[in-house]
Amino acid sequence: MSTVAMWWDPSRIEATVTRQFVCSQLLPDEIKRLDLPLGFGDGLTDGTYWEWIDEKAKRIFLILSDLGVPDQIFGLIDDSWDDDDLPIPLDQIERLALTATRDDKFDRRFYARQFHYLLKFVEKGDHVVYDDPEVVPLNVDKRPGLNLNSAVDRVELPNRPGEFFSRRRIPVGPGPGYLTGEEFIYEINKAKNIENVHLASFFASYTHQGFAYVLFTLPSDFSLKSLLVTMPSSLKSLAKQDRRRLLMNWIHCLVDSLCYLHSRGLSHGNIKPSTILFNSDNHIFYSDISRLSVEAIANSSDKSTFDKESYDYAAPEQWYRPSTSHSSIHRKSTLIASSASASTSSDNSSFSISRGGSEGVNPASMLHSPTPALNPQAVDIFSLGCVILELLSFLMKRQTRNFASHRAAKHKSAGRGGAVLDSSFHKNIGQVETWMTGLAKEASKKDDQVFRGVAPMLQVVARMLSVVPHERPTAQEVEQCTYRILTENCQIAEPHCVHQYGGWDFGFSNLNISRGGDAFNISTKRHSGSARPGSRLTSYRPMSSSSIQERDMDGGSSSQAMQNVRMNKVRNWQAHMYSGNSDSSPHTNSM
Repeated sequence: MSTVAMWWDPSRIEATVTRQFVCSQLLPDEIKRLDLPLGFGDGLTDGTYWEWIDEKAKRIFLILSDLGVPDQIFGLIDDSWDDDDLPIPLDQIERLALTATRDDKFDRRFYARQFHYLLKFVEKGDHVVYDDPEVVPLNVDKRPGLNLNSAVDRVELPNRPGEFFSRRRIPVGPGPGYLTGEEFIYEINKAKNIENVHLASFFASYTHQGFAYVLFTLPSDFSLKSLLVTMPSSLKSLAKQDRRRLLMNWIHCLVDSLCYLHSRGLSHGNIKPSTILFNSDNHIFYSDISRLSVEAIANSSDKSTFDKESYDYAAPEQWYRPSTSHSSIHRKSTLIASSASASTSSDNSSFSISRGGSEGVNPASMLHSPTPALNPQAVDIFSLGCVILELLSFLMKRQTRNFASHRAAKHKSAGRGGAVLDSSFHKNIGQVETWMTGLAKEASKKDDQVFRGVAPMLQVVARMLSVVPHERPTAQEVEQCTYRILTENCQIAEPHCVHQYGGWDFGFSNLNISRGGDAFNISTKRHSGSARPGSRLTSYRPMSSSSIQERDMDGGSSSQAMQNVRMNKVRNWQAHMYSGNSDSSPHTNSM
């Protein structure tokens, strides 16, 4: 951290301005004057100069001491000045008569210095409006080597020592690429309701000297994009098995945090390696989802640049509409409902990513043709599937550039030059499949138990990468599968981030993840009738509150009321399970 300033909060002022401190700033004759009666009041008061300083003028004394004229405190007290008069307007400081003759430079120094003792500290959830001359109490990290720019930096608040934040300067005004004042307030109010330990979350905001600033939690030290190229020292220093377990846990953390967003009716909308972030403690988190994000700030001035990374990790429907007669079908529990299609197929052990009949469509030709009724949560699932595949490749020590070359291999032609090859996931599904098969073969040869989870996790990814949006699983389904893979296949007893954001899903007791030969198969046990008798959760786990903090939504919202009912049901069920009465189902009265 760069040189840390001393910030004068009320407790520091009280502790500093003692009689001993005051005496240390005065000459002997001036010290004797401290105990004399005040020079005004015509004897109607028995207070002394020291008592006035101690009770009413500690800030003024500190200002005078900083300016080298502590002896002027007596004249100010005689004129009845005290801390309640601060801040004194610049055009009124001459009335203090601090210098023998008029000194505008000295008056400006007094005017500026007084704000160091009138600090307004930034607290969680605040939006503070600072006047131009006021001092914003925060320390900016200016260590060399930090990836900073004029709009984003790393700061620490003196009232929250040891906690760092990402500060972003937001362009607010009437110009293009700027937010209006009303839009800025709307965005920060919206961001206040989203908080997760694996998501850069709003902490506070303020305006100062014509700029708006927002503080977000979790300043990043590197991203998945940089990690895939060069392993950071914080990860390299771990033992091999610890590193492998951490990578698998990262997958669960990302999936669980997406459950958090989707359970609130939200979506991330921009999942790709550069928006998957880390700090030096190897803590993984998403970039925030608001218009106040780093990327939104960077792109606000130039919207014409083609973002190849966003294209590569985008869902196919973001670039063209998959040609399928089922495009209007509502998304359902595909990892469970796959049993319906399996019952009519003579071979339910083959593996393929559903194309939906979209081969041959040129996405570039439909660049500006958005898909009608785009499902943003289904888009998140596809993009996260791509990211998980990158993490699994990294686990298997496969280079991301080799993966990109493999995806683009069928686009190569003889000769030199030409356009950049299309290495997107959605246009190279066949190449993605062969890459996944290679990873599974390699993982099967490894001894570490963690690698037993690679092939099952690839099976889940295969569903996530379906070209047809409604065939992709929900975030909750992916989380349930990932949890099982980590606990049962990888033998990770306590995965990170075990939460339950929505209602309990009993369907996963039917899910059977298996691997036959070099192909993948996700199938389900089928039951006749509309419900399974004696349904119960086969892999029960209690809710955890250790790694998630959520802010209360508006108390009057119906969605929050519904969520509270669900949470109460879960707690009741937990008590029921722990009591040993696990043979009977909990009561589920309709809401």
